[in-house]
Amino acid sequence: MSTLAPLRLLREPSNASEGNQSNATVGAAGGWCQGLDIPNELFLALGLVSLVENLLVVAAILKNRNLHSPTYYFICCLAVSDMLVSISNLAEMLFMLLLEHGVLVMRPSIVRHMDNVIDMLICSSVVSSLSFLGVIAVDRYITIFYALRYHSIMTLQRAVVTMASIWLASTVSSTVLITYYRSNTILLCLIGFFLFMLVLMLVLYIHMFALARHHLHSISSQQKPPTAHRGGSLKGAVTLTILLGVFFICWGPFFFHLILIVTCPTNPFCTCFFSYFNLFLILIICNSVIDPLIYAFRSQELRRTLREVMTCSW
Repeated sequence: MSTLAPLRLLREPSNASEGNQSNATVGAAGGWCQGLDIPNELFLALGLVSLVENLLVVAAILKNRNLHSPTYYFICCLAVSDMLVSISNLAEMLFMLLLEHGVLVMRPSIVRHMDNVIDMLICSSVVSSLSFLGVIAVDRYITIFYALRYHSIMTLQRAVVTMASIWLASTVSSTVLITYYRSNTILLCLIGFFLFMLVLMLVLYIHMFALARHHLHSISSQQKPPTAHRGGSLKGAVTLTILLGVFFICWGPFFFHLILIVTCPTNPFCTCFFSYFNLFLILIICNSVIDPLIYAFRSQELRRTLREVMTCSW
């Protein structure tokens, strides 16, 4: 799989020599350090599934005026970010296949320019996707703990400013990342951004989880069996657990990879971990597939609109 240029160079640190790589292979269980040979078809299939899912989410939110609220606008932006990951991945694969088979003949300078454009799209979509995951967590927190003041806190104007700021910051940061991808400072900033989002979501969701658990305990202590409320509280707690679990599983290995590049670039066990880079990319693409299932398809109103979109009932 030919991945984007900066990520190709992030497979292993630039100061890891050939000797270190061979020592890693010998010193860390031999064949286990050969990595995984992931076929292009898997990248292609996951990219297409993600593209279709997120395109349906965007179409449904645009179609139904009842979904024109800050919460669904944030979900729509998350879907666009995930969709850009899929589009960029598919575009790069098609571009590389055309070049390899001689169907497309271009000068090296033009190839590098197009490669940088695709890289910027992917990096920007990754940063914006993480950002909107954090924004959705904050929005849900406000919905639960400041329900009566939600519409005065999260106004449409503030939502638009938030979305515009994230897209602008993602574009600028992706440009900087493409330009200075060899710098450990840039990697540390990227790692710090991920850790900040992880801690933010962890704190907010744990607080919301505690509220759901307290609500469930209160219902049980009253010895009244309102099954619907109890089931709703439990369902909410389970959902929050799933959100955190999926976020950590899909994004954690890639950013742990970056941490190892900065902290132990020549250690045999670290270089062995680097060989599984394509697997970490697959997990990021899987996150783009899972996001609509968690954030969008659980809404009854959105599911109804999706059925209308798929049956062309405009």
